[in-house]
Amino acid sequence: MTYTITQLAKDFNVTTRTIRYYEELNLLQPARSESGRRIYSKRDVAKMKLIFRGKRFGFSLEEIKEMVLLFDQDRTGRKQLERTIEYGTKRIEEVTSFIEELEAMRTEMEELRDAFIKKLNGSGETSE
Repeated sequence: MTYTITQLAKDFNVTTRTIRYYEELNLLQPARSESGRRIYSKRDVAKMKLIFRGKRFGFSLEEIKEMVLLFDQDRTGRKQLERTIEYGTKRIEEVTSFIEELEAMRTEMEELRDAFIKKLNGSGETSE
């Protein structure tokens, strides 16, 4: 099955400009019809899925490009998996750090809120 750029854009809920940008980055290399229209294959659809999964997990387009194109260089998929594990481990560490920062912020906000509630209810008043 093949897809036009319009069909691909609709299926992934993106603009055709986005797809052309991915082509500029060499993430996608569609075939061309005799009239010059882009023809996307199932393989291009699979690459689009990988691109959007990578974006959802917070990888940069350069990282995504490297991971996607590694499969073209090594059909066993081993290099792609190794690099994906490397980038994934790094991203997990970043997410873990961010979660820790958010939990610390929540704790601080809860403490401030509780102190303000006490003050408002008169528990924190000082006598003169």
